[in-house]
Formats: sequence, C-alpha cells, structure tokens
Amino acid sequence: MTALPPHTTVTTDRLRLVPFAPAHAKALNAINNEPAVMEFLTGGNPETIDKTNAAIVRVREAWATLGYSWWAITEKSSDQVIGAACVQHVARDPNAEIEIGWRLATLATGKGYATEAGRAAAQFAFDVVKADHVVAVAHPDNIASHKVMQRLGMTYRGVETHYDEDCTTYVLHRRDCT
Repeated sequence: MTALPPHTTVTTDRLRLVPFAPAHAKALNAINNEPAVMEFLTGGNPETIDKTNAAIVRVREAWATLGYSWWAITEKSSDQVIGAACVQHVARDPNAEIEIGWRLATLATGKGYATEAGRAAAQFAFDVVKADHVVAVAHPDNIASHKVMQRLGMTYRGVETHYDEDCTTYVLHRRDCT
C-alpha cells in the first residue's frame, strides 16, 4: 500500500477524519449501499465491494501524489465509521477547482456531523493545500447538502455542470474564513 504524507488525519471535537484504508472497506461499502445516502449520487444504486476496494486504492494513490483526497469519518466516541469527506479536484480533474464534499450514514444524519466534517475539510484545503477558495456541489434537489453549505458560510454561485450533470454550486473563499 502506498505511503501517505504526514498529517493526513484531521480531528475535530467529535470526529476523526482518516484517509481511506482497506480496513474501512466494509463500513464504506455499507454506507454506499444505503439508498438514502446514494439517492443524489448514483440514483440510489448500490455499490459492489469490488468498487469500494478500487476506490480505496484510487484514493490512497491520490493521497500519495496530491496530499489530499477522501477521508473516512469516524465518530470519536464510538470509533465507528459514519461517513466520508473529501478535499479533491471537482470530478477528479486536476485542472478543476478544489472541492470539499461529504456523505453520512443515515444513522449519523441530523447531528451536525456533515457541517463539522465540511468545516474541517475546508480548513485543510486552506491550510494544507493552500487553496484560495473551495467549492461544494450537490444535486439541485439535495436540500440537506445545500443547508450544510450554507452553515459553512459558503455563497451560492449558481447551477453549473459538474460530473456531467447540473449541480448547485457554492463557494467559500479563504479570505472569508479569517
């Protein structure tokens, strides 16, 4: 397995964000098989464990080459994987803007975890990646994600095409976080 750069784990008051690892495969696959979680990402279609494992390999390669990618979100109090968060280029296009993102298991929604993880991802993007700004994108009907973006202090930029579909897009500038 590819070695990761130092300081890749991020902690918050209640969460630990740890780069994807093979040990996370079962939990991440379970989350990616919840229709409510994947409704706006894959139309609710389930993900095979092989696809989850391939994503973990791809993510670890991104961590090794870029120094950022996807984390498994672990609740500190239970040490349970409750979701995933990221700092990545939109659509994994190296010429695209830096994006922050998140998804949570159904059992973890409504507790402020997405906002906490999103804030940590944005801070990582500004402090470690040295991004001037970050964007977050979501399906236009994914109101829960739009609300997280607003709680993060992001500004609505419009509906734009990302991932080959229309996405509601919000932006947060580093200068607005000081």
